[in-house]
Amino acid sequence: MFHGITAAGYGQRLREDIARTGTTPLIGVYDMYSASIAAEHYDGMFVSGFGFAASYYGLPDIGFIAWPDMLSFVERLRGAFPQHHLLVDIDDGYVDPEVACHVVRRLERTGASGVILEDQKRPRRCGHADGKLVLPLDEYLEKLNLVLENRTDLVVVARTDATEEQDILRRARALAETDADVVLVDGVRSEEWIRRIRRVVGDKPLLFNQIAGGKSPRLSLSELGDLGVDVAIYSTPCLFAAHRAMDEALAGLKVNDGRLPAAPANSRPVGVQESTELLERNIARARGLVEVTA
Repeated sequence: MFHGITAAGYGQRLREDIARTGTTPLIGVYDMYSASIAAEHYDGMFVSGFGFAASYYGLPDIGFIAWPDMLSFVERLRGAFPQHHLLVDIDDGYVDPEVACHVVRRLERTGASGVILEDQKRPRRCGHADGKLVLPLDEYLEKLNLVLENRTDLVVVARTDATEEQDILRRARALAETDADVVLVDGVRSEEWIRRIRRVVGDKPLLFNQIAGGKSPRLSLSELGDLGVDVAIYSTPCLFAAHRAMDEALAGLKVNDGRLPAAPANSRPVGVQESTELLERNIARARGLVEVTA
């Protein structure tokens, strides 16, 4: 039975999982309900900036997130999911290096497992969007190294959003030479480019970001493992699935003059009982009565 983990241990637990053979999956969640469903299937979550901007503000992922809002969300997640990995997208560290360090210290005390810090310049964009701009490498490395000095146990993922071929390799190599735990090149367009990046980062763990409709190829965990990828984040499977399901449900409600549909015979129904049981498991987790079995 789980009896609790100190905040100082969350980063090490994630670090140990990343070091194991194969690719560690982290599932993007955007609110407490999506996290509750993800927790039924996986033991690692990714707090996606894309999903959080959409769910909390109803806005695109172009720099609207305020760090106190993200911190509050992670605090609620950790309370409900005391055993799960929580990797948090902190964009560019909210611009200022001192703010980035403050946020990292606060997230570590809250119980985050790790953060992703990118080298984008404002106005920022989703990592799979066009028009991204990056900071001068020296400026980003200064911010990254300050963050690394201010973490104790937290896993730090160094991310580049470079788009020009030589700059991608130059930055990936430079990030691998820091004390960052993991390197992420976002928006990788092919398996060949994954191989090239894998070669330049050497032994440093490599993270791959998968997002539906994004620029990167759709690859299985086995395929990613064969390519030398250590971690895979899935930014939006919950958000986009909810988008489609809600749209279809409400369109059906409209067509049927407001009559709720009967549960399909070939699927598990979801109603008041099923939803309540899902959420009651979060109370049990907080009390240490439920173990991660994903």
